[in-house]
Order: sequence, then C-alpha cells, then structure tokens
Amino acid sequence: MRTLLIVSLLASAGAVHAGELETLTEQTRGEVKQILPQVAGMMKSAVKEQGVAAAIPVCKDKAPKLMADKAQALGWKIRRVSLKTRNPERATPDAWEKDVLTSFDARAAAGEAPAGIEAAEIVTAADGRRMFRYMKALPVAPVCVQCHGEQANLAPELVQALARDYPHDAATGYAPGEIRGAVSVERPL
Repeated sequence: MRTLLIVSLLASAGAVHAGELETLTEQTRGEVKQILPQVAGMMKSAVKEQGVAAAIPVCKDKAPKLMADKAQALGWKIRRVSLKTRNPERATPDAWEKDVLTSFDARAAAGEAPAGIEAAEIVTAADGRRMFRYMKALPVAPVCVQCHGEQANLAPELVQALARDYPHDAATGYAPGEIRGAVSVERPL
C-alpha cells in the first residue's frame, strides 16, 4: 500500500523524482516519530498522576510547545490538525490537510490500519516556492477516549474544564482505533 501511495503522489506531483519524495518522506517521518511518543508520554503521565482533566494543559500548551520547538529547530511548520477540532485556532486544517484527512478516514474505513496511514507530496505554493508536505494519522488510543470519547461518558469535571478551555470543542465521539487527526508538516525545499 505504501508503494501505491508513493506512486500516486509522484503522478500528482509531476516532475518529482521518486528518490526525492522517498528521501523527504523518510527524513520527515523520522523527525515526527521522535515527537509523538513524547506527547503520548506526557498525556499518560498527567492522566495517571493527576486525573483526566490534567491532560488539558498538556494538550493545550505542552504538546504545541514541544512541536513548535522541534519545528523551529528544523525550520519547518509542524502542528496537529483534525476534522473535528478542539481548538479551532490551532487545529483547523487548510484545504490540502482537509483533503488528506478525508482520505485518511476513507483508507481506515477500507481496512487500512490507522497507525500506518500517512501521506506525502511535493507541492508548489501560491508564491511559486516548492514545499514538501507530510501528514501522519493519529489514531485514538484507549487513553484518548477519556477526553475524546462519547460526551455522555466523559467525567463531569472534564466536561466543565473542556467547556472553560475549549468553548468550541468538537473533538468528542471517538472510539479507540479511529483517526483523531494528524500531525502535519510543511518543509520548504
């Protein structure tokens, strides 16, 4: 399936060499894989030590800072996006990201394992600059449903905290194994 994805992306990218796209994808995947376990670890620790509402500051402040620090060190843009945002200011996808997220949901519905779903493409920005774009699906783990599961199953103190910190929250109703969103990367070329 991965080869099919790369071939289809090559066809849509025009004059991109297979080696260039594969190299950029491997490099980017490697950097993203360093961030994701740190974010997951921070979330799990906060929930275990202080309860589910303690995950909010991790998700709201610590995870974005970790990604921003990594992005600054690399000279990239790295963020989390979703079709059902908790924080619309930070996580609303652009048109490319929305299309990719929609395709991720379709791929998962067709039986592809969410943990392995990703997309990569070399695009030309409106100003003519070439850029590499990458997204990695973020599946819902069992710990995630404590904050992102069915609204009726959320702890009352969490519901209050979410209403206070995320008044436009749409990021509930998920079950383990579904795609919650994705990490999105933009790299200048």
